[in-house]
Amino acid sequence: METGRRRGGMRAMLLLVLMVMAAAAERSSDVVGVVGAGGGEDEAAAVDEDEERFLKPWKERAGDGDEEEDHLMEWHDGDNDDDDEEEYEELDGIMLGETTARCRAGHSKCRNVVNVDSFGAAGDGTADDTEAFRNAWKKACSLSNAVLVVPANRRYKVGTMRFMGPCKEKLVVLIQGAIVAPEEPEDWDPASPRLWLLFGGLVGARIQGGGIIDGSGSKWWANSCKIDKSKPCRGAPTAVTIDSSRSVRVRRLRIQNAQQMHLTVSRSHAVSVSGVIISAPRDSPNTDGIHVSESTAVTITSCRIGTGDDCISISNASFAIKMKGIVCDPGHGISIGSLGQGGSYAAVEGVTLDNARISNAQNGVRIKTWQGGTGYVRDVRFSNVLVEGVDHPIIIDQFYCDSRTPCQNQSTNVQVSDVMYRNITGTSTRAEAIKFACSETVPCSDIVLSNIDLLREDGDELHTVCNCVMGFDYGPVRPPADCLRNNVCGGGGGQKIGGEEPPPLHTEL
Repeated sequence: METGRRRGGMRAMLLLVLMVMAAAAERSSDVVGVVGAGGGEDEAAAVDEDEERFLKPWKERAGDGDEEEDHLMEWHDGDNDDDDEEEYEELDGIMLGETTARCRAGHSKCRNVVNVDSFGAAGDGTADDTEAFRNAWKKACSLSNAVLVVPANRRYKVGTMRFMGPCKEKLVVLIQGAIVAPEEPEDWDPASPRLWLLFGGLVGARIQGGGIIDGSGSKWWANSCKIDKSKPCRGAPTAVTIDSSRSVRVRRLRIQNAQQMHLTVSRSHAVSVSGVIISAPRDSPNTDGIHVSESTAVTITSCRIGTGDDCISISNASFAIKMKGIVCDPGHGISIGSLGQGGSYAAVEGVTLDNARISNAQNGVRIKTWQGGTGYVRDVRFSNVLVEGVDHPIIIDQFYCDSRTPCQNQSTNVQVSDVMYRNITGTSTRAEAIKFACSETVPCSDIVLSNIDLLREDGDELHTVCNCVMGFDYGPVRPPADCLRNNVCGGGGGQKIGGEEPPPLHTEL
């Protein structure tokens, strides 16, 4: 009898253990679901009636009261860094192969993991993995809460790739390995001469993971007309493009050796770029670090950039652009422009830079426009900038001419106004540390200098050069900028730019 009771108790205990294990397995499957080439939801779900609410026109502004996007806004528009770090670590755990992960309260429990290796990617740096990436993207885009994983310790050779939306909500692209471009320009898809990795039509997506995107640009640079002047000038691919998207976040990536520009944000709203490292040789042509055009509410924070062109460039139709915690070394500085080329209209407004270090650069903070253009640049703030070994720490150049032949004098230009330079210190390699080369017909106005302390590296005297610029200085300003208070063109440094004499040739060739 006693033996029977013990056996019955053991059977009951075993049944209880099995029930607990089954429940745990069910909870685990709720957290992470690994999706292969043949698993997951129906791919046709990516094309359904929900698509419209995930792809809004880029020009729409936040705060329109669209209740259908509430689930997106609460995921990516908040400023809770602690929550961001928690979720980043959770997603990183998925990349490292963990079978479970904790989800934040209020979020869906499921993570549909889509690994490019499951779709045939070799990851050896030699085989062409473009088709595997294309198929993996189709699957990830069709799933809610999808995580597209590019595994660590592997190199994926990928040609022109279009990661196009609209996609289901809460899509994450986790890049921990390396994505490399084909080395030979002759192997490039002629249908996409200016694009490599394009992310378009996305809302609320995240692209992150600590991995590498390598444009293999050395042979493209060798074919540039700026390196070999016997060759015609032609464009080259941008490594990463965020286009026609909203509330996309790019974090913790290394982008290097782009064929031309490294990261472009175009026709987009509320894009955030943070913790990104961008690098290319200082003599690599046109390799801008981050380029923003036709976009609003873009933030660039805690990025380290060193290239052969502008570390950051803000181009036409860009509004409310914020930069903070930027290291630029080497490069051509942080620029607004160029604007107005070919007589075009340009508009840039509401640009701020706070807390930057610019070293071994042609320029510090710069605004550059072509003669003949129209439009405006206004409401610009450059604050708390340290410059080290920079040719021109502060410069406005309305005679910009990046051309093989001198540009002709023209009577129109993009108007530059309401620009403040505050707390800018460091060293200049040239005598003209502050240079305002503005147009006689469209002078610069409301230019303010405050707390400027610049020294020449070799100990010689520095100058401020003013031409057709109106404004004032207050607080300590070194070198002195008394010429700002002179409203007459040709009022500073004994130099006149424009007027009867042809303008100087400002070229980066």
